[in-house]
Amino acid sequence: MTEFLKAGDIVSGQEGRGWITINGINHEMFYLRNLRATAEKNKSEIKTIGKRGTQRKATGWSGTGSMTIFYVTSMFRKLMYDYIKTGKDVYFDITIVNEDPNSTIGKQTVTLKGVNLDSVVMAALDADADELDEDIDFTWEDIDMPDQFVAPVLG
Repeated sequence: MTEFLKAGDIVSGQEGRGWITINGINHEMFYLRNLRATAEKNKSEIKTIGKRGTQRKATGWSGTGSMTIFYVTSMFRKLMYDYIKTGKDVYFDITIVNEDPNSTIGKQTVTLKGVNLDSVVMAALDADADELDEDIDFTWEDIDMPDQFVAPVLG
């Protein structure tokens, strides 16, 4: 018999939570619509004698991300406003927990550290929108992953 991944083990995107830690204070991200953070390797191209092709060597990495939130908080606008007016920049952490109670894989917790805003919507109106949301781009400098998914129970 062939084993397969059970549909119940696919993690629902709605099952989880997130919070931001700014200056040691946690702020629940109840307004989060979606978030995606990516780590990308930086690579150098290396050419060597005896090999016609170009090889690549990892030389570092960079973290970027974006999130869409419902337009119900001024927190990010205030951080950008303060930077615009004073030049004082703020770095903070974002913690995301994926935990679907219907899945056998458990939970995963990821904390993005040293998050810094790239762009923030400072004002918005939209006559065609039933709800307002905003896209926020950011970079991050480090990561912790204290909880990791376990292998699913196959069917």
